[in-house]
Amino acid sequence: MSSNRGVLYIVWGDKIEPMLQRSMASVKNIHPELPIEVIRCSDDRAFYALEQKSSMFSLSPFEETLFLDADTIVFDRLDYGFEKAAQFGLACCICENPWARRYEVFKSKHDMVEYNTGVLFFSGAAQPIFDAWAKLAPELDSTLYLTKDDQLARMPYNDQCSFAAAVEEAGISPFILPLNWNFRAEFTESFFGPIKIFHSYLDPPGDLAKLNAQYRSDETVIGQHRIKQRT
Repeated sequence: MSSNRGVLYIVWGDKIEPMLQRSMASVKNIHPELPIEVIRCSDDRAFYALEQKSSMFSLSPFEETLFLDADTIVFDRLDYGFEKAAQFGLACCICENPWARRYEVFKSKHDMVEYNTGVLFFSGAAQPIFDAWAKLAPELDSTLYLTKDDQLARMPYNDQCSFAAAVEEAGISPFILPLNWNFRAEFTESFFGPIKIFHSYLDPPGDLAKLNAQYRSDETVIGQHRIKQRT
């Protein structure tokens, strides 16, 4: 195990503070040995903030880093994620919407994959990806259109657009973690086994901690579970 592992947050705006405190408390509960670094953007305009996020590799003071969005909750040990980042450079999850072609700039990239950047384990071996991300983030038009309440909506900025492009450009395949490591309850109705990281502004179902405790026993049979509380 690296002696220089840690957790990194990059946050902007005052409204996120309660979520940040919730997330950091969960890290300290499960991994009290891990130092935490919080980078606070002085300019909370979306484009500038997302550009800062793409610079996380140079901002991290750690040899092995877990980057977390502020709206995450850690429920279980994360050693495996760090180990895979040390082995492959980057360990992450595919986005719940895996189609990078939803961005206007990638309309012709039919099968290009989008990754969720809210949970990223990385080490020095992933530098080519992060160098490409920092370069592409201010250049690429990350506009996308989506449906919300059956209405067409436009999102002008999204950091995952340039991250997907950076993975393609660097030619380095990340290690793909199961969805339990970046669980998006709004988009996933069921799961198997323990939840490692819950990623949502919503409060998690109250029985998740109890469920994870049961899975710490090697005798527990892996089962399917459904999210009972959805909006």
